[in-house]
This record gives sequence, C-alpha cells and structure tokens, in this order.
Amino acid sequence: QVQLVESGGGLVQAGGSLRLSCAASGRTFSSYTMGWFRQAPGKEREFVGDISWSGGNTLYFYADSVRGRFTISRDNAKNAVYLQMNSLKPEDTAVYYCAGKEVFQPWRLMSTTGYDYWGQGTQVTVSS
Repeated sequence: QVQLVESGGGLVQAGGSLRLSCAASGRTFSSYTMGWFRQAPGKEREFVGDISWSGGNTLYFYADSVRGRFTISRDNAKNAVYLQMNSLKPEDTAVYYCAGKEVFQPWRLMSTTGYDYWGQGTQVTVSS
C-alpha cells in the first residue's frame, strides 16, 4: 500500500516562501506522476502543478496562478517530491495535498480523479 505524507506547511507573511515535501512509502515507482493540489475553505480542490517522471524524462506542469512562483522538484533516492513556493500571496492560503499515480503522463494531470494515492494535506496560511 502506497502512502503519501506531506510536510512543511505553516504560517508565512505575504511575499515569503515555504517548501512542502511529499514523501512516498510502500513501493518505489519506476515511473510516476505526482501532483500538487490545494483546497481553500469553501472552494473545490484545485490543481497546482505536477511532475511526471520516467527514466530520463521529466516533465513539469503548473497552473497559471502559480507559474513563475512555485517550483516542483524530485528526489527519487528519497522517494520524495517537493513544492517550493515563493512570493506567496494571501490567496495561496489553503490545505495543500500531494497525489500520485504510477504512470508517466506527458500532459497535465489536472483532475483529482486521475490520481490513485493522496496525502493527508498540510495547511499553508499566508498573512497579508
């Protein structure tokens, strides 16, 4: 059974930075797509970005709202994916989730139903 655990959330002032981590356990993926989503109170869960990896191929996709501010990276040796968030805005406040699927997908995997595994979420609060 695959488990995803997010960490790194917290309270930060507008303009600040946070780095979220998503650690996978239970199995090592030979190829994968790992997505980041967020959900603000009263809103639907929305796509933030994803990374799709298979051997020498790595693709990154981002939502327009975060492109240029957020960066996804990976460390396969640690079975981890990261979300570096810079220039944070109050509207970035949400619970952030990572999600996984054991497939290399050469386009954005934006739908929540496209993923097989989910973490429990970590709260990010950006104060103005």
